[in-house]
Amino acid sequence: MDRTSARIGAIALWALQIALAAAFILNFGPGKVFGSEQAVQTFADIGAGQWLRYLTGALEIAGGIGLLIPRLSGLAALGLAGVMSGAVLAEILFLDADVLVPLILLAAVLTIAWFRRARTVALLGRLQRTSSPVGR
Repeated sequence: MDRTSARIGAIALWALQIALAAAFILNFGPGKVFGSEQAVQTFADIGAGQWLRYLTGALEIAGGIGLLIPRLSGLAALGLAGVMSGAVLAEILFLDADVLVPLILLAAVLTIAWFRRARTVALLGRLQRTSSPVGR
């Protein structure tokens, strides 16, 4: 891959991260945390309790912020992939709704996680080294 293609790819990946971060930080997460009528009803229909709505909203906001931090972006994308996997399952199993939007979001965050995997591995390696007992 030449430098121009690599640069275009990097810009496209950052554009995707910024767009998703904005969606999770400004729309999806706050709607759940602050109790939009739709979010309250959706989580009531799931039947797991409103605590799950708060947790999901907080995870979406935190994941969106993480997408904007280079060192955390891959790990944040993995976390959001977990949240979106749960959304897909909830849509299929409990809500009998269209799964297209959660599937698209899942594919997008998995794409980010894939392309940011080297950063994630490096971060996890650093964490492992700092948490290892001295003298092993």
